[in-house]
Amino acid sequence: MGVPDEKILALDEYATSPLYDEKERVALEYAERMTITGQDVDDELFSRLSRFFDEDALVELTAAIAWENSSSKFNRALRVPAASVERFRVTVGSASGFRHKS
Repeated sequence: MGVPDEKILALDEYATSPLYDEKERVALEYAERMTITGQDVDDELFSRLSRFFDEDALVELTAAIAWENSSSKFNRALRVPAASVERFRVTVGSASGFRHKS
């Protein structure tokens, strides 16, 4: 399942865009807080994450975010260019790409 370009292009407005559901919003907020220096994952955010992701899925999501952050820094240091939306399509196995609570 590919993510439509329109959704990728609306990523900057994920918090208010009707293209994203609540599960996606909380996962993206988590990614933002893990990525931006000085941000923190507080108890309130963790509680919201727990409504959508079981423990295994949360570990998987955290690992994916950490991997992307690490890869980004690695690639930047070695001057590896980033892929653009036109050259790269994100594919995921489910709506969020991760297992979720039933």
